[in-house]
Amino acid sequence: MNTPGIRWPGSRRMVAAGDTTPGTASVMVRLGVCILLLLATLPGIAGTGSAIAGQGQWVTDTVSPDATVRARLIAAADATGGASTLRAGVEIELPGDWKTYWRSPGDAGIPPSLDLSQSSNLTAVDFQWPAPERFSLFGLQTFGYGDRVVFPLLLTPESAGEPMRLRGRLEALICDDICVPTEFDLALDLDGGPATIDSDSANLIDRFRARIPDDGTVSGLTVTQISLAPDLGELGGLRVHADRSGAGSGNETVPDAIIESRPGWAFEAPRISATDDTGFVAELPFAQTSGPAEDLIGTEATVTLVDGAAASETAMPVTAADDVAGSGGGPGVGGLAPWVLMIGLALAGGFILNAMPCVLPVLSLKLMSVVGYSGAAPGVVRSGFLWSAAGIVTSFMALAGLAIGVKAAGGAVGWGMQFQQPLFLIFIIVVLTGFALNLAGLIRIELPHTAATRLGLVGGTSPTGPGAHFATGAFATLLATPCSAPFLGTAVAFALSRGPSEIVVIFLALGFGMALPYLLVAALPSLVRFLPRPGRWMHGVRTVMALALTGTALWLLTVLGAQIGDGPAAVVGAMMAATAAALWYRRRLSGRPRIAATAAGAVVAALAFIVPVQAERMGSAGAESGETRAVADGWRPFDRPAIAEQVARGRVVFVDVTAAWCLTCQVNKSAVLERGDIAERLSADGLTAMRADWTRPDPAISEFLSDHGRFGIPFNIVYGPGAPDGIALPEILTSGMVADALDRAAASG
Repeated sequence: MNTPGIRWPGSRRMVAAGDTTPGTASVMVRLGVCILLLLATLPGIAGTGSAIAGQGQWVTDTVSPDATVRARLIAAADATGGASTLRAGVEIELPGDWKTYWRSPGDAGIPPSLDLSQSSNLTAVDFQWPAPERFSLFGLQTFGYGDRVVFPLLLTPESAGEPMRLRGRLEALICDDICVPTEFDLALDLDGGPATIDSDSANLIDRFRARIPDDGTVSGLTVTQISLAPDLGELGGLRVHADRSGAGSGNETVPDAIIESRPGWAFEAPRISATDDTGFVAELPFAQTSGPAEDLIGTEATVTLVDGAAASETAMPVTAADDVAGSGGGPGVGGLAPWVLMIGLALAGGFILNAMPCVLPVLSLKLMSVVGYSGAAPGVVRSGFLWSAAGIVTSFMALAGLAIGVKAAGGAVGWGMQFQQPLFLIFIIVVLTGFALNLAGLIRIELPHTAATRLGLVGGTSPTGPGAHFATGAFATLLATPCSAPFLGTAVAFALSRGPSEIVVIFLALGFGMALPYLLVAALPSLVRFLPRPGRWMHGVRTVMALALTGTALWLLTVLGAQIGDGPAAVVGAMMAATAAALWYRRRLSGRPRIAATAAGAVVAALAFIVPVQAERMGSAGAESGETRAVADGWRPFDRPAIAEQVARGRVVFVDVTAAWCLTCQVNKSAVLERGDIAERLSADGLTAMRADWTRPDPAISEFLSDHGRFGIPFNIVYGPGAPDGIALPEILTSGMVADALDRAAASG
């Protein structure tokens, strides 16, 4: 290009004084135009371009002779400002039909990974995943992104307002007809001080942030149940019940459902069918399994629903097969079937609680009162048993309210969690001590008749009044909570993983299940005619029952010792003995000395509640921790990160989540885990036995249980080369089922 009046390389013409060629002004205009044209070409000269504002330089990688992938770091602002978190992203541009993968790539692929460990002034990175597309090729299902994708990042600086230097390596698998691993060394510098929004980068980041699945509150997509579906193909599958009543995209689109479950389980594309105007069912047949389908019951699965621009993500336990077939069974059935199933399990679990060792001691109280009904009028019998049933149901409602309150406060909830609290244990020990002394005839505490009548402790012709019957039912419920009966764990997990309404309904069903024997007698009061008549034999029975309650109180003292130390627990035991002595001695006194002895016993019992507080202040709590006992017994303390390491080395890992207050756990240990062939296998080479002691609250154990869809114990799970994600066992163990799980976990393929 030669411009008149300007000498370019190769040009011989120059402007001279008095020349008639264009004037100086004209030359300057032309010179300015040329400079602007030259500046406009600089980005092309620079190749990939220089970074501006919140954009790092593009880094390219060639994946085929005619295809190049490029990536860069971007930020929503050009400086750190004073924010505690910064919005940023990893942008990848893909040519043609090339794609990269989501966090769970499906039947093939590897998700991208970003290492920013070489950065400065950076303490945490939250790598976020926009909702993916589904790609189907030759029957394989994969999930990922095409064309362009931005993975939003939330960056936490070490020092707000200071400069941040981002240095990282992005590794991604890029696929079309072939797959090519790519690496990009990315960089982005953000100055300290006041920040200015980079509108292009901020809009791009926000566009992909809007595609990150939420919990359903914004997208309007909600999952109500994930259940086994044995009727789906040869292998069966999972059935997802969902609703999109609040989805902004309307119901014109066909939603997609992506399930992330245990390793080794893969799914075909979903079959979507509507159940009503907003509800739908997604049926996903198994494409691959790593064991019986029943192994998934109680384990947590994550469902990502994608409906146009809306997406949600829900994690919940897989339930047993419901009775929904085909396309959902018609309107409303998809939501009704799981409720029928769970309510049935809750009723069965509550009924079985009556036979669990936790409840048997307190049932002795009811047995003694029942004997007194011999010859009583049917109305009296019916009233007493209905009041006991009311005590049970009311107590379960109180537990439901407690669980709802703890969840609302952000705390962890679980079946039997109150037995982790020393003050609750002392309360139960005090009550058991009083009942035992009363049954043994050593004490008889009487209230004034007017007060007793108002409290319902006496009444009419009944052996005891409504208040006493109600208290018996309530106390039986409290003592039932350390036990986990068959079916109970599944029902409780379903309730505690949902909202307040589910908790109330399931706990109400548990209460009615446990109250069924009482309701049966209330319906057929003539059954008491088959009971023996009262006589001298009752004195011996009362003594035996008193010993049973005393044994329960002593057992709870050992649980208390595991929480606050053996010394403080022994002090509580001594105070109970002193209380019993004071109340026994009062029988020989009268007048003011009798009142003083009663007051002394009450004061000593009340002072017992101060012991755990003092023990904590003196540092006596946990004199013998669960870890110490585990090592002494040959069990390794619970170490969740070590599970994967052990499995990677080809070892089998058996995890036993237990607690000193869990009687079902103790039965499992004495009957199965610590005797015979199972005990030998758990101590053999090539197997690691881990014991997670939940006697005291432990967030790591609570999280482990929650991640496996469990909210109570016992919980036993086996990991190994053949079961890297674990084989969960039922609450009640047998030697056969443990041996079978160990064999399956040890299998290498």
